[in-house]
Amino acid sequence: MTRPISMSPVRLVCSVTLLFLASGGTGCVHRGPIQPLSVPKELNKVNHPPYMVEPPDILEIDILQTIPLPPYKIRALDVIGIRVAGALSTDPIAGPFNVDPEGMIDLGTRYGTVSVVGLSLPEARAAIEDKLKSIIKDNKAEVVLMETRAAQQIRGRHLVRSDGAVSLGEYGSVYISGMTLPLAKGQIEEHLGKYLKDPQVTLDVAAFNSKVYYVILDLGGAGQQVYRLPITGNETVLDGISQVNGLTIVSDTNRIWVSRPGPDGCTSVLPVDWNAVTEKGDPGTNYQLLPGDRVFVKAYPLTRVDTTMARVIGPIERLFGVTLLGNSTVRGFRSGGANGLGQ
Repeated sequence: MTRPISMSPVRLVCSVTLLFLASGGTGCVHRGPIQPLSVPKELNKVNHPPYMVEPPDILEIDILQTIPLPPYKIRALDVIGIRVAGALSTDPIAGPFNVDPEGMIDLGTRYGTVSVVGLSLPEARAAIEDKLKSIIKDNKAEVVLMETRAAQQIRGRHLVRSDGAVSLGEYGSVYISGMTLPLAKGQIEEHLGKYLKDPQVTLDVAAFNSKVYYVILDLGGAGQQVYRLPITGNETVLDGISQVNGLTIVSDTNRIWVSRPGPDGCTSVLPVDWNAVTEKGDPGTNYQLLPGDRVFVKAYPLTRVDTTMARVIGPIERLFGVTLLGNSTVRGFRSGGANGLGQ
């Protein structure tokens, strides 16, 4: 069960840690066995602070109200609603009509097409009535704007660019980096208010790309594997390891820890009792992961020694092998030459 907190979990961890350690130089490092009670674990998880939008998050934006400021001229790819009183019962004219790229709307095979691009709604209504007067006497048309092509560009998923802005198509870009979702929503609506009447949008995060943690697997002198994984709220150390398909063959289960950077250079190093977490179901060190955490898995010490020795001895063995092969070849030639002369 999660419970709300009044401040960032990372700040809580570092604040309590500073009670145990004197901050000297440029920062502090807290290493076990002392662990602050506020460190969130599997059975006492905390809610993260309000989400801050940052690059390269992907946002889902929808616009609920798109009434352009007057005077509005119909454009290609707009959708307009048309209803004509008195239309033929076999071919009624009622519903949405798309304005094609050439600026025309197709009223049907009996009525033909009408050019409406660049016209206001009253002008479009007059053009439709004029087109139909030869077929329908005393026709009366109703024309409303149902959707603008600009609204089609606003709806959908939008990447928060490296400059901290999202693109809204022909309405330009809006800077929202570092804002919570409610603030970003207000910023987008304020920007659209320059073009639309009382715009209303909905906003949510489709991909949490800016808040991540890392799982680092030491390969014992043969490099390290680093995995960058998104934070969605409830991940623990066990979840993180499962995301990388478990430990490697050289991983030392007795040397796993979480490095947690914090404000003012304060870093907490939280040791993980992997065997207790996995074999005994003990949640005591199955920490809830926070943005920026590093789950580090050390390799067996002998693996590093073996890899280092192989790197040192390998070239020497190859050198001796080449030397021995050369000597053997020379002796072979000499022996063959001597046998030939003796014949």
